[in-house]
Amino acid sequence: MKIGELAKITGLAPSRIRFYEASGLIQAVERKANGYRDYDADAVWVLEMITSAQAAGFTLEQIRHLMPVNANGWRHDELLDGLKRKVEEIEALQQQLARNKAQLLLVIDGVQSKPEGMACADNTQRVLNQLREDMAANKSDIER
Repeated sequence: MKIGELAKITGLAPSRIRFYEASGLIQAVERKANGYRDYDADAVWVLEMITSAQAAGFTLEQIRHLMPVNANGWRHDELLDGLKRKVEEIEALQQQLARNKAQLLLVIDGVQSKPEGMACADNTQRVLNQLREDMAANKSDIER
């Protein structure tokens, strides 16, 4: 099938398909006598796998290592390991985001509970100092 037809089926721009081909994510295809690329039906599922993996947070380099050379070439153990690593990365990111959220909520609470008569700038400095102290205390607890 021509690139325009493949683009229509997958919803990808022809330039994106050519980029994936140039990047080695999909196999380079032969050209017909008229110079048009001629993609086979496997190109559809490969492109769907690439876009699904990107939506799940995989980089193109990670996808390149996980993708099979052809429909029969899946490397089961490598695929499984890569998927598990991605879950671990997501969990670590979730933990970091939870810590960031907790710190922001502390800052919001500190700013909202500004002592009567204290200037906003002074209160902000007070809140930041308290945050630094809390972070230092948490760091020493972790190191123990």
